[in-house]
Amino acid sequence: MATIPHRKCSGWTAVLLSNVCALVFLQPGCARMPLPHAREALSRLASDTAAVKVTKSREGDVTHFWVQNDECGEITMTFEMGLVNLRGNVHFPFTTTLPPGRTEAFSLSPIKPGAEWEFSYTNYYKLGSAVAQPDENCVYQLPYAPRSKFTVTQGYNGAFSHQGANQYAIDWKMPEGTPVHAARSGVVVRVKDDSHIGGSSPKYDRYVNYVLIRHDDGTLAHYCHLQAGGCVVKPGQHVAEGDLIAHSGNTGFSSGPHLHFCVFKNLNGRARQSLPVKFRTAAQQAITLVEGRAYQASDLPSISSAPLTALAPKDSPVLR
Repeated sequence: MATIPHRKCSGWTAVLLSNVCALVFLQPGCARMPLPHAREALSRLASDTAAVKVTKSREGDVTHFWVQNDECGEITMTFEMGLVNLRGNVHFPFTTTLPPGRTEAFSLSPIKPGAEWEFSYTNYYKLGSAVAQPDENCVYQLPYAPRSKFTVTQGYNGAFSHQGANQYAIDWKMPEGTPVHAARSGVVVRVKDDSHIGGSSPKYDRYVNYVLIRHDDGTLAHYCHLQAGGCVVKPGQHVAEGDLIAHSGNTGFSSGPHLHFCVFKNLNGRARQSLPVKFRTAAQQAITLVEGRAYQASDLPSISSAPLTALAPKDSPVLR
């Protein structure tokens, strides 16, 4: 995880950290109230299209911090503060889960009224909830077409890259263009399929294509390394278990064509926790998948029982 230097100046930066398939954003800012008049250096956004904005308002000596969340689901945000003659109505560092829309996060007020005060802050956010309550009884459908069969090349605690935040991820070896289906119903919160680039080094992580789906218990499912232009869903769209959502690829940090799948909740605005889940197969009802074994997907009454044919790879370099 990258270390962010302490800053006492205005500005806004979005950072993609080299943590497999993970987006983290940071927003530094500051303000100072010298007597007798207030003077603030407000945070500026890099673009008008930023999905999450932090703003401040004054009410007497109290400074209110507001978050405008224009994502399609909750975000988890962590604030780190430097305070001079100020106290918050929460303890810092402060982590909170915020729904879409405008929400007051916290407020600051002077410890000694009438005396000079100052604050600096940095906030980080990640899509998803830190207060999700995972449904441990949920059994997931394999994320490919019924009766199709694919081999798990890296399972839970995989030595190559399934450690830390990706401890409970699953990789299936899969030809590019293979139809990817929702393993559980939910709402699509983010889609990226504009990359043609991939390679077997973490430096390629920023180029990963993915679909992120929120489940009704607040957890998120990440479907990664998808084909360029291969996503067939949009943010805000509801999908049912078994619905076609994308086509597999070889983008991002990838040593060969495969599908990476992980369910997680957030710990704070910088870190997430992957969650072990069980799958339904054609042969068994609720199992933990094992590395090196092939699993056939079970039938779903809502979709065709015949396996779908993989799409031909797009005209792009294939990196293995």
